[in-house]
Amino acid sequence: MNDTDRAILAFEQEHWHYQGNKERVIQERFGFSPTRYYQRLNRLLDEPEALQQQPALVKRLQRRRDQRAQRRAASES
Repeated sequence: MNDTDRAILAFEQEHWHYQGNKERVIQERFGFSPTRYYQRLNRLLDEPEALQQQPALVKRLQRRRDQRAQRRAASES
């Protein structure tokens, strides 16, 4: 994990009331699009080092990701 990966995990710990605000801050803070940010975050969630450094956060985000995937699969059938 590099400094940007650690910054992404720290950023995910912040509380966000409105998704639009978060997407704007992603662009300002990290310099890439929200789509690119979430792609990188999803890869990061599968990294053992991320789980070791932030276990509660990573597990929570993995659960959310899995729930979204289940909802998508259910709506496709």
